[in-house]
Amino acid sequence: MAADFKYIVVGRGMMGAAAAKHLAKRTDGVAVIGPDEPENRKAHRGVFASHYDEGRITRTVDPDRDWALLANRSISRYADIEADSGVTFYTEAGCAFVAPAQSEYIVNTTRAAASLGVETTLLDEAGLKAAFPFFDLPDGCEGVFQVKGAGHISARKLVKAQSIIAQKAGATVVRDYVTAICEAGGVATVETSRGTVYSAEKVLIAAGGFSIGENLLPQSVDMSVHGRTVTLFEVSEAQAAEFAAMPSLIVEAPQTDIYLLPPIRYPDGKIYLKIGGDPDDHLLETERDLRAWFRTDGRPAARDHLTAIVRRLVPDLRPLSVSTAACAVSHTKSRYPMIGYTSSPRLAVLTGCAGTSAKSSDEIGRLGAELLLKGKIGDQGYATDFQPFFR
Repeated sequence: MAADFKYIVVGRGMMGAAAAKHLAKRTDGVAVIGPDEPENRKAHRGVFASHYDEGRITRTVDPDRDWALLANRSISRYADIEADSGVTFYTEAGCAFVAPAQSEYIVNTTRAAASLGVETTLLDEAGLKAAFPFFDLPDGCEGVFQVKGAGHISARKLVKAQSIIAQKAGATVVRDYVTAICEAGGVATVETSRGTVYSAEKVLIAAGGFSIGENLLPQSVDMSVHGRTVTLFEVSEAQAAEFAAMPSLIVEAPQTDIYLLPPIRYPDGKIYLKIGGDPDDHLLETERDLRAWFRTDGRPAARDHLTAIVRRLVPDLRPLSVSTAACAVSHTKSRYPMIGYTSSPRLAVLTGCAGTSAKSSDEIGRLGAELLLKGKIGDQGYATDFQPFFR
């Protein structure tokens, strides 16, 4: 049975779009299937994605060297992605990592940065106050500050950029979502929500949390998916100007475990300061749970928790409004993305990115492309092998 394509990537989020681009640059016969962002989220009954956002932290430094390397390689390509697509998605605002002084988090972050040759500055408590007067950070903390190669990206614009480059390289973009995948006649076949069936020699499932959906894999992927609530504080043009030097911020301290984005203009024309960091986990066990979750505005308890923290952290904040949005993260046993084959040599997965991979998505996508092209990832300089786990 002749296949319609050599490779089909299922999922056109940050990882899937990147994988499709890298594949299309190296071979023909590539398709990527994934819907556009729904116009009315609450009325939408299809699948969702977590890249419907304007503010995601990007930085190289990380307490885990493999995550730092994934980020470092991705960030080094940002300029080329912007140039090749004509889409600007990256703002170099810097990123500060704050934790108790001499903690394992600070030590490991500094060590990983040094091993990759990333320039950072270690700020003590007084240095943090001097550098970032708009923050009231927890006592007894110090911070690692990265200026170059750090800040924030627009996740939706990054996906747009990767999709444009993939198309320019010859990939077919199908704006639909996949409801079933199976094997027949020596090829893999995928069926979309509109009833269209496509076939390929190999299929890469990069559907984020929706990879837990039924009828996609021969064996269920072993990962947990959790709902997350982000809180957005609308600020005035004047307040945004006051906070113009604000970097992206990560705080890992007692009673304060959050990330914060400086004021960013969103598609509605308003400017929002964003904070995330749920106080507990909200497990989503099925695809039906996921769809229902994305139609909500998140959890009021998480909003209240984050609001109390942001009032402490940014005491001069004068929000014009406060709103929330639902997001989701996928966790694996290894704490790394799963990039590998299922029990079928025609079906592979690229998923489980722990809610921290927006910055690293181009490299993660490249590894997915490498898997399909060569049958394995091979030695890429990582300590982990990105092995997938199944139930």
